Amino acid sequence: MTPPTVQGPYEAVVFAGGGCRCFWQAGFWAEAAPALGLQPAVVGGVSAGSAFACAIFAGVMEPVLEYFKQRVDANQRNVYLANAWRGGRVFPHEEIYRDTILNTIDAEAFEQLQAGPDVRITVARPPDRIGARSGYLLAALAYQGDRLTRPVHARWGRRLGFTDEAISVRSCSNSAEVADLILQSSCSPPATPLYRRGGRMVLDGGLVDNAPVHAVQPARHTLVLLSWHRDESQLPRIPGRTYVQPSRPIPIDKWDYTDAEGVQRSYDLGRSDGEAFARRPRLDSSEAA
Repeated sequence: MTPPTVQGPYEAVVFAGGGCRCFWQAGFWAEAAPALGLQPAVVGGVSAGSAFACAIFAGVMEPVLEYFKQRVDANQRNVYLANAWRGGRVFPHEEIYRDTILNTIDAEAFEQLQAGPDVRITVARPPDRIGARSGYLLAALAYQGDRLTRPVHARWGRRLGFTDEAISVRSCSNSAEVADLILQSSCSPPATPLYRRGGRMVLDGGLVDNAPVHAVQPARHTLVLLSWHRDESQLPRIPGRTYVQPSRPIPIDKWDYTDAEGVQRSYDLGRSDGEAFARRPRLDSSEAA
């Protein structure tokens, strides 16, 4: 497959994870990409960021936005405890997440995704020779460790023995396999089940790095789209990378699948920030949009 021609100031883009907050990334891209002529050769994504990367380069971001809003508008709760006694689903997230992918990335969109930039999705692997329960508990410990300081690049997962694996969407044969890969990268029990890939357990790739720049190396100029608003002093300043964050906190929780209005407001904030960024693009810097 012939790689796409790089256009614009960035040859690589990274979509950080962040659940519903990643609608900000989609809005940002909708404004910044056409204004700057962005056409990267390689894209890194993790967790929900990988879903939005795939939606964007499959050309179905608007259908994803509308379909997801319809589903969450009809969903009354994030937890259905009564279903536990009936053997039903307690958490609605996986069904809505997977259905959104499968109902928007059709055969034509899948072909467009495959013909675009090399989208690489990151999953986390627990240390060898530990079971599912131990792996989940260790992941929870890593998550809590990073939650204290919210670093751009996670630290505790790797310290506790987790490794990451970047998997190209080009290895997928159809949209169902794309959905499997995205859900595996987003694996966050109990909101999702535990998943296995190649016979081994996988967890949310953000445990190892929630902004997997290493997945697109050795790109010279990389745009990193975050999903948290931080103090600017917390953003890395690394030559060859531009970290962009929301101009203010994104108005939705990452696992809130009931707030269609919050989804739209998050997308709209991204559009506003993307428009502002396009007026003052900078390479090798870190900034709020």
